[in-house]
Order: sequence, then C-alpha cells, then structure tokens
Amino acid sequence: MGRLIKNIFKSVLFIFVLSVIVFYISRLAPGDPLVSYYGDSVNRMSTQQKIEATERLGLNKPIYIQYKKWVINALNGDFGISLKYKRGVLVVIKEVYANTLVLGGISYVLTFVLSLILGIFCALRENSFIDKVIIRIGTVINSIPTFWMSLILILVFSINLKLLPTSGAYSIGEDRDIFDRIMHLILPLTVMVISHLWFYAYMVRNKLVEEIRQDYVILYKTKGLTERAIVYKHCLRNILPSYISMVAISAPHIIAGTYVVETIFSYPGLGTLCFESAKYHDYNMLLVLCLITGVIVVLINLIADFVNIKIDPRLNFDRGENVASLL
Repeated sequence: MGRLIKNIFKSVLFIFVLSVIVFYISRLAPGDPLVSYYGDSVNRMSTQQKIEATERLGLNKPIYIQYKKWVINALNGDFGISLKYKRGVLVVIKEVYANTLVLGGISYVLTFVLSLILGIFCALRENSFIDKVIIRIGTVINSIPTFWMSLILILVFSINLKLLPTSGAYSIGEDRDIFDRIMHLILPLTVMVISHLWFYAYMVRNKLVEEIRQDYVILYKTKGLTERAIVYKHCLRNILPSYISMVAISAPHIIAGTYVVETIFSYPGLGTLCFESAKYHDYNMLLVLCLITGVIVVLINLIADFVNIKIDPRLNFDRGENVASLL
C-alpha cells in the first residue's frame, strides 16, 4: 500500500508538471490564436476589436493567471472550449477518442504479443538459417520510416489493387458497419505493428538467449528436461518482469506512432486532433490531449509495476534491503 501511494503521488506530480510545461510552451509559441477562433475575419478587425476579442478569450492576462484560472475550471470539470471547433474540448474529444482507443489498443496488444512470440521463436533457433533471415528482414523493415511505409501500402493496396480504403475510419454513412470499419483499420494497423514489431522482438530474443546461457539451464538439462520446456517454464518467467517493464516504457513510443499514423491516413482520432490543435494554436485542445496521453502512460506504468510485483515479489523491496527474508 505504501508503494502504491508513493507511485500515485509521483504520478499526480508528473501530470501537474506536464500541464505547466505544455501550458507555458503553447502560450509562448509563435502564432495568433485569434485566427483559430475567428478565421479570416481577424484581418478585417480593428485594433480595438482585436483587443476586445483577446479579452473575451482570456488571453490578455499573464500566463500564470491564465494557468491558475484553467486549473480552477478544470477541477470543476470545465476544460475550456476549442478555439478551432467552437465547442467544449471534451465534447470534441468524445467524438473521436474511441477510434484512437481501437487503433492504438489493438496495435499495442498485437505488437507485444507478436514480438514475444517472434522473440521466443528466434531464441530457440539461435544462429540458425531462419533466425539469421528473420534478423536481417526485421532490421531492414525496422529502418523504414513510418510515413514512407504508409505511402507504399496506400499505393499498392489502395491505388493499384483497389482493395483497401486510403483514409478515414469508415465510409460516408457506414459508421455502424463493422466490416467497413475493419477494412479502414487494416492499413494503419499493419503500419503500426510492422514498424514496431522487430524492435521489441529483437530485445526479447536477446534477453531470452542470455537467460538460456545461465547455469541453472544446464542443471535442468542434466535432469532430462528439454530446452523448449526449460524456456517456457523457467527462462520466460525470469525475463517477464523486464519484458513487462519494456512494454510500459514503450507506451509513449506506441502512442506517438499511433498519432503519426492517424495523421498520415487522415484517421479521425486524438492524433489528428493533436496535429490540428498544434497547427491552429488551439491551446485548450492541445493541453487536454497532452494530459490524456500523460495519464495513459502513467496508468500503464502503474499497472506494469503491479504486475511485476505479482510475478516477482522481490521487486517490492526497497534497494539495499535484504531479500533473504523471503526465503
């Protein structure tokens, strides 16, 4: 319980610091937020009208006062209005968050499940022909930029073969058609998984190969156990805490990849909103999206920490404490 409270306190502190940094950087960035809210009509405004418009949006006060007001409103459930969409920030986010949750969640699970399977497969066949082939192919694919891979897949499967749609989460008027949504998910999901798969699979392979070379593996082999049985029953369990920690640490990497892929495929989600809010200086939207991303990362790390302790209770001890008391 003490460890949990400590982690929660750190998480709250992290979210607070993140909100301060994003709030200040977004306000100090070059650009005119009035253009986001009023559009081209800003050019026809007089100086006095621009001053009054700035006051109405609360942008005329010092940044620390703006932040204080935002925090008070946020604690009451009011995260402000989107300067671009002229609606409440949460209202706009609620319309698209499910798309990102589906794309990001499925790609996150598939990436780490497949990387674990592929890593085990290669580790059991270390230095074999198939292992060397997979390593070389994986290294080449992992070096391909995400945007270039996306464009190639669009060119082949959408433009030339006309098998898959090029963009969007669903066709016009087909938002309730599950098959249509799946067809729109295939390309962005493929890019997400392929672009991250080998990086984590190679880490699993190396960790497992290192574990297989430990002395206890030789002892089990002398007792008649096969290498495959030793790997699944003992080696895999020993590397799971490291693997789960890697899964948690990689959350920002996967989330960032999801946002990039959404932008490339014009997939309506949080990534597209992030891009548009940064482009049009939509301060309130950008801040909330950054906080949502931060909260997701924090929650994944808390869950990973809890799971690791369940797998290996020794991790619950502070550094330097004698773990012999477990015996």
